[in-house]
Amino acid sequence: MPSPSLSTTGRVFAVAAFLEALTWVGLLVAMFLKYQVQTPDNYVWLFGRLHGGMFLAYFVIAFVAGARLKWPGWALLVALLAAVPPLVTVPVEMWFRRRGLLAAASGGSEPH
Repeated sequence: MPSPSLSTTGRVFAVAAFLEALTWVGLLVAMFLKYQVQTPDNYVWLFGRLHGGMFLAYFVIAFVAGARLKWPGWALLVALLAAVPPLVTVPVEMWFRRRGLLAAASGGSEPH
């Protein structure tokens, strides 16, 4: 069964999930370069800040998406916990998309 089309809020959440994971990858690669290849820590400094900012943005976006799309409590909890281990936000976003949690909430259009 095809998943319903994404709402605007669902699209914002999907982009945030991808960027959160991407900055995690950047930070992990930067840490590998620093500690295994002995490069300067400029990349850790950069990706640490990028990931920290995206991590916080993802949390805010998850709360907004949960409220606007009327997620059950378990879905919001899963979305928030997904940001802790590396790269889990992407599979959670894909799962939410399949379950229809990123489509507009039933009963009308989403608020602006």
